[in-house]
Amino acid sequence: MQQKRTIGISGNRAIGILGGMGPKATLELFKRILASTPASSDQEHLRILIDNNPAIPDRTAAILGDGESPLPLLKKTARTLEDAGADLIAIPCNSAHYYLGEIRKAVKIPVLDMIGETALTIKERRVGLLATDGVLHTGLYHRACEKRGIELVKPGRDDQALVMRVIYHIKAGDDAASFKADVIGVIKRLQEEGAAAVIAGCTELSLIPNQTDSPLFLYDALDILAQVALRRALSSG
Repeated sequence: MQQKRTIGISGNRAIGILGGMGPKATLELFKRILASTPASSDQEHLRILIDNNPAIPDRTAAILGDGESPLPLLKKTARTLEDAGADLIAIPCNSAHYYLGEIRKAVKIPVLDMIGETALTIKERRVGLLATDGVLHTGLYHRACEKRGIELVKPGRDDQALVMRVIYHIKAGDDAASFKADVIGVIKRLQEEGAAAVIAGCTELSLIPNQTDSPLFLYDALDILAQVALRRALSSG
């Protein structure tokens, strides 16, 4: 017999966050959904289920052939959220979207596509991309943007190494704000290469610059995911 689902307040859908990649990004997604929810009381907020599973192996290492596959735990965690009552799943990790198709097969509820949703919002024809080596290697953003006629500009070798150091320092618990100057410097060099905007395509990087800091318009994938998850949860369809 099919289990009866208990969804959010007033018929809204419950959001499941497949997290732990890393924990700070997971917390930030929750905070942004909470801040954007049109609620005037506790009871008007959405039901949000978070599985912060830091045991999921490093996605970039696996993609580059240097580590254990995260897919078994990604699927298991998605099923845990589904069984707990989530009606849709958001994954605050760009690299994990390499496994999106398999995660979707593991559950019966929708799993949002942060990368595809980000590409849909881009208005410029040439944009820079800040992301992990794993995301660059897979071409996830390149394929999503190519469908819309958008050209991506990648950082040079030294800048990409800097981006990776920043990401792993933040994962290690260092203060994200202390790396603002480094990231802004990379963005300025992408601008010199012809980028008219930039994608923050790693959820740790979403913790650093904001629109007022960046010399280019910033497409923050984590923020876009938060807004899409909120819209889907509030929709009645």
